[in-house]
Amino acid sequence: MSAAPPRPLAISLGDPAGIGPEVIAKCWDSRGDFGLPPFVAIGDPRSVVAVWDGPIELIDDPRQADSAFDVGLPLIQLNAAHPDIPGHPSVAGAHCSLDSLEIAVGLARSGSASAVVTGPVAKEQLYSIGFQHPGQTEFVAERCGVAASNVVMMLAGPTLRTVPVTTHLRLSDVTQHLTSALIESRGRAALRGLQRNFGIPEPRLAVSGLNPHAGEGGQLGSEEVEIIEPAIAALAAEGWRVTGPHPADTMFHECARARYDAALCMYHDQALIPIKALHFQDAVNVTLGLPIVRTAPDHGTAFDIAGQDRGDPRPMAAALRLAAHQALLRADAA
Repeated sequence: MSAAPPRPLAISLGDPAGIGPEVIAKCWDSRGDFGLPPFVAIGDPRSVVAVWDGPIELIDDPRQADSAFDVGLPLIQLNAAHPDIPGHPSVAGAHCSLDSLEIAVGLARSGSASAVVTGPVAKEQLYSIGFQHPGQTEFVAERCGVAASNVVMMLAGPTLRTVPVTTHLRLSDVTQHLTSALIESRGRAALRGLQRNFGIPEPRLAVSGLNPHAGEGGQLGSEEVEIIEPAIAALAAEGWRVTGPHPADTMFHECARARYDAALCMYHDQALIPIKALHFQDAVNVTLGLPIVRTAPDHGTAFDIAGQDRGDPRPMAAALRLAAHQALLRADAA
């Protein structure tokens, strides 16, 4: 088993009707095979019992997780108004998933947990109870006192890391939101995150173009010349190792990936298609720019298979391992 961070990881179970409870329980079941350090789950134990018949150790304090970890799945208990049926999300479940997230972040901020790993949530359900954030990333950033514009989402796999400059926008709206300042901000956060969270002293960032062939010198679009190149120049002037804009269709083959530590992409699918094609089972969503470590598996609630023993624990295990690794790097650097 890999070296453990100084304190256990805190995991929010996510939506109790999704596959979060199942894959977290399976991670505990296979903790030795997956090389996982002690962690504590937070949520309603009934959502775990509904999909798993293994042992659960209810604890009140994360410090109890170490001694409980070899006995059963350590869990800080929350009680939903009523238990959810797997595959059938409810308002009560949304409240429980939000409370779980709130507590997990609080444990990491207080130093009681070494990192936060977030289970998948249903945004539609959260919005129905007044959730005001685009997603968990922005919620965690606010609770940490960090502006959403200063954090970035990185998708990290064994051979590729990507960062989207714009995220959940219609493709037709991307150019309206794409600015040199935004590219600089995302690039700077990614580079600093590569140093702090991945232990890379002099990170290399490859920046994609927006248009086919990176615009062909303005013949296929002006965004590269007017927006992307000035941002690259600004980052390079600060001493960062930044290249581009590169044609996106030639950035992700094996030889190209060897020339950079992360790829900064202009829109959601430009970043997520290559990472999911290469690392569908082990890509991890990492939030950079936070005072705490936060990771998440790169999948959703999967309500359609919840309760059918079909949830694959490998993405959650990858998120746990990476969170532990980053927590150790931060502890060593402190």
